[in-house]
Amino acid sequence: MLDLPDDDTLYAALVARDPAWEGRALVGVTTTGIFCRLTCPARKPLPQNCRWFASSDAAQAAGFRPCRRCHPLGATADGDPLVRDLLARLEERPDHRWSEADLLALGHDPSTVRRAFKRHFGQSFLAMARAARLRGGMASLTKGSPMIDAQLEAGFDSASGFRAAFARLFGHAPHEMRQGSDLLADWIDTPLGGMIAIADDQALHLLEFIDRKALPEGLRRLSAHVGGRVGLGRTPVHDLAEAQLAAYFAGQAPRLDVPVALHGTPFQQQVWRALQDIPAGQTRSYAQLAATLGRPLAVRAVARANATNRIALVVPCHRVIGADGTLTGYAGGLWRKEKLIGIERAYA
Repeated sequence: MLDLPDDDTLYAALVARDPAWEGRALVGVTTTGIFCRLTCPARKPLPQNCRWFASSDAAQAAGFRPCRRCHPLGATADGDPLVRDLLARLEERPDHRWSEADLLALGHDPSTVRRAFKRHFGQSFLAMARAARLRGGMASLTKGSPMIDAQLEAGFDSASGFRAAFARLFGHAPHEMRQGSDLLADWIDTPLGGMIAIADDQALHLLEFIDRKALPEGLRRLSAHVGGRVGLGRTPVHDLAEAQLAAYFAGQAPRLDVPVALHGTPFQQQVWRALQDIPAGQTRSYAQLAATLGRPLAVRAVARANATNRIALVVPCHRVIGADGTLTGYAGGLWRKEKLIGIERAYA
């Protein structure tokens, strides 16, 4: 991890409640003995009453107590009780057809819920709920269930609605994915959300969080690359990836040793291989990564290659941060980047 910048930079971020510093810096207030996130809504202390820390462990070791408003011991979303409540309910009832009426019945304002989930996850709660139901339907189809059974299990009112949801995700309707295929797609659950994994018997070709906006385009490109022969199903590579992801999130596997097939230009593949060489618990800036490749002037090209990575976590593009130490540019969502870097601190 990079060192913290000067006090003036951090104090300006505190006053602005700059979310770019989530997971990178905390402030301890000497007059109260409490430490907070820089985004904490509490009244701001005077500059001379601030101490700065790179981690909650360091703040606690210095004698500061965690704030009860911004909950600095967890990731950003963990500090929002509304988000915690609804995520717990979604986990309990993943097949429920959540609506704004449900939110109102729970005493939540739908617009407030929408803003909170957009802020933390880049998508609404209802969109997350639809993805959870789609996951159920996908599992049924993978097992060979008839279309109507998969539709009902996913909780969609109509077959057309179910097909439309799949089409938006994969670029073609689910019945077209039951044919003989060169690559197979399946779902992998993780603590940070569902992921689509596409593999053959030799390697992983794609691993993306289901809510990533660029996922449909990535799936279409991969499908075009293999002549449309992407179907639903599972290979031993899926099993290996799922087991290693479980060990990684449990703090038992700092390196995800899954064979990968990289679809990109020679330069992109060079960048992606370099990402795999960054140890868990460490980060690099785009400039540092470019220098490692012997291309110090190719910072923008490195950033573009990083953004087009289609094998999340196994090719750890989340380990690249801004030159000033801020968390920037992660298509899977900055909240995930924050959590991933937090998990990997234990591997350092």
